[in-house]
Amino acid sequence: MSDELTTIKPTNPWFSFDLKDLWSRHELLYFLTWRDIKVRYKQTFIGVGWAILQPFLTMVVFTVFFKRLGRIPSEGIPYPIFSYSGLLLWIYFSSSVTHASNSLISNEKLITKVYFPRFIVPVSSVITGFVDYLIALSILVAMMFFYHVTPSPFLLLLPFFLFLAFLSTTGLGFWLSALNIKYRDVRYAIPFFIQLLLFTTPVIYPVKILPHNIRWLLSLNPISGIIDAHRACILGHKPIDWMSLGISAGVTLVIFITGVLYFNHAERFFADII
Repeated sequence: MSDELTTIKPTNPWFSFDLKDLWSRHELLYFLTWRDIKVRYKQTFIGVGWAILQPFLTMVVFTVFFKRLGRIPSEGIPYPIFSYSGLLLWIYFSSSVTHASNSLISNEKLITKVYFPRFIVPVSSVITGFVDYLIALSILVAMMFFYHVTPSPFLLLLPFFLFLAFLSTTGLGFWLSALNIKYRDVRYAIPFFIQLLLFTTPVIYPVKILPHNIRWLLSLNPISGIIDAHRACILGHKPIDWMSLGISAGVTLVIFITGVLYFNHAERFFADII
């Protein structure tokens, strides 16, 4: 009697991001997401209050240094609400990219002992960030009431912009989490990368302060046009810049698709080198 060896291979080794596969394991996705939420605020004094304090205190600092001292314009609306509406999505993006890039390393024992689609791990980290976003959004609503800012009719497009932010964050999460398995110094480079990216994103300043002929370069930052459209659709202080959004959306799709391709290519070696 000969021993039989069974090898399990994906139908397409280069692109196997199957939504049906994700849904069939939605309970695992839910478990990992809920676990990340509990671990994030475990043994903290104010718990989920950190989701509010981080963008709010950052907004206060930005208002003092960039508005009061730097005299940066804010497109005709109060600078606190201008910066906070940008910080809201920026903090989601930056924190989710950071957590997603370290997610495979953090789940080393799970990955080496149990088989499941590995892409669920970084995706759960990105979904977790939406909890903080929704909590912090309540402060933006209060600020809009305080400053008498009427919501824009384009507010109905908010889920679409959040979906683009999800794709951008997930694509980078796939790239960085897979690279972090092979090159552990990626985790040290990410905070520096995120810090530099902030200054090429219209969070602190409006896009219009840049010369018109180079504004499109800012849109090559995948989250730049999304944040600008996110702010415009909520506050309604200016029309949505569809060209800038289109460029950022195109870059986002490239990052997401190539991220899936690289992640699927590298996945077969995760358990061996993690």
